[in-house]
Amino acid sequence: MLTFEWIIGLLLAAVALSALARRIKVPYPTFLAIGGVLLTLLPWAPTWALEPELALALFVAPVLLDAAVDTSLRDLRNNWLPVSTLVVVAVGVTTTAVAVIAHWLRPDMPWPVAIALGAIVAPPDAAAATAILRQVKLPYRIQKILEGESLLNDASALLIYRVAVGLVAAEHMKIREFIPSITVALVGSLAAGYLFAQIWMMITRRITEAPSAIITQFGGTFMVWITAEHLGLSGILTIIAYAITIARTAPDRTSARLRVSSYTVWETVVFVLNVLAFMLIGLQLRPIWSDLDAEVRWKYCSFAAAILAVVILARILWVMPYGALLRTLKARHWLPAHVVEAVPTPKRGFIVSWCGMRGIVTLAAAFALPEWFPFRDLILLTAFAVVLGSLVIQGLTLRPLILALNFADDDPVGREAAHARSVAFRAALDEIDSDPSEEAEILRLEYRAVLLRAETDGGLSTRELPADPLRRRAIAAARQALLGLRRSEAIGDDAFHLVEEELDRAELSVEA
Repeated sequence: MLTFEWIIGLLLAAVALSALARRIKVPYPTFLAIGGVLLTLLPWAPTWALEPELALALFVAPVLLDAAVDTSLRDLRNNWLPVSTLVVVAVGVTTTAVAVIAHWLRPDMPWPVAIALGAIVAPPDAAAATAILRQVKLPYRIQKILEGESLLNDASALLIYRVAVGLVAAEHMKIREFIPSITVALVGSLAAGYLFAQIWMMITRRITEAPSAIITQFGGTFMVWITAEHLGLSGILTIIAYAITIARTAPDRTSARLRVSSYTVWETVVFVLNVLAFMLIGLQLRPIWSDLDAEVRWKYCSFAAAILAVVILARILWVMPYGALLRTLKARHWLPAHVVEAVPTPKRGFIVSWCGMRGIVTLAAAFALPEWFPFRDLILLTAFAVVLGSLVIQGLTLRPLILALNFADDDPVGREAAHARSVAFRAALDEIDSDPSEEAEILRLEYRAVLLRAETDGGLSTRELPADPLRRRAIAAARQALLGLRRSEAIGDDAFHLVEEELDRAELSVEA
């Protein structure tokens, strides 16, 4: 009963902290991290243990699937150069820098352990950056680069992490002995994710009741992750391939009511998982902290502060010279035409370099270290310090910095959404054009008004329209036209989901 009371109390406290974060316009994980620190200081707080093997599956799998479902393959392809350098090079540079400094500060720390620490703190967090990017006007390309990076850098960092932990477990093995298994894991994970998605869609095709469908969504996510891990594959890459495959076909076969319910539940679950991750690590750190004497505490805090500084500086020292190099090559006309558009300005490069807040993946990876792992307590404390420090230092300053730099954006999502509305409602008009009834004439007048507004100011007002069977037919035609625009990549996923949500509201009004 006491555990249940604490969980309810922590969730309610997290809701209050999240409301406060929205009011003062900071990412809610910042306050969750501060709440975790406060739990560490409470002498009467409970001590909860989490099985290390459970951490990544519980915390990372659903969060990653939620991010991957909204990922636009078109935008990933258009921004492949900056995204790939951040995912591969920036993660590698950060991991290496952290490992070198950690080994220098603690010469008794084996290199594989230091590399595992570097991989744990290397990947920035999607939730923290997204919470800020929603509040400010940031150029679309920067948003897509950061979203693509936050989705894929977990895979590269945890691949390094997996090899490092394996080297510690099998101390006589060499890294070259892992290369064949890594190659198989990379290729096999992508293929397995696609295969699992096809199988799962066939199994769940007839499940239309919202509670059952949502439960099977979560069950499928955890089953895919666990199966991939048992097969020696990368759970992260498998989940990404699985989610993207499902996301490309789900809108065509999912009802509006189920989609709206599903999005709401997933958003809530991601929030709860963030709460649990921050609170659990705070509770796990409390006995570790209380068992340390003052001198050892100072050493641990000094070590963690040094690693935090390295994590922040390593990203800046990669992103800024990378941008300067591209600008130099552009000035000398040495870049292909399709790469020129991806050359960042100094302002944009600095914002990307400053979007390095760490979060739930770092916490989950630290949790997942086996109990016997060398320096586990130090790594847990350091991981939490890096998350807390980056969320406070970067998270609290990012929004004022973006506003001060005064970015201009031509709103490509707004343009694409306006185009999508125009095409969708023309399809709706065509669908009911031959109907001679009075109801059809009224509906044609309404849709022409909506179409005129969409073509002039991009607006839409469907939630006040009356409901009837004719409208349902028209909305279905509009939805098929919208799906066609997405398949042809005439619009991106952001514009697609925006208009899809508007059509869902219209469809739900019909059902009402």
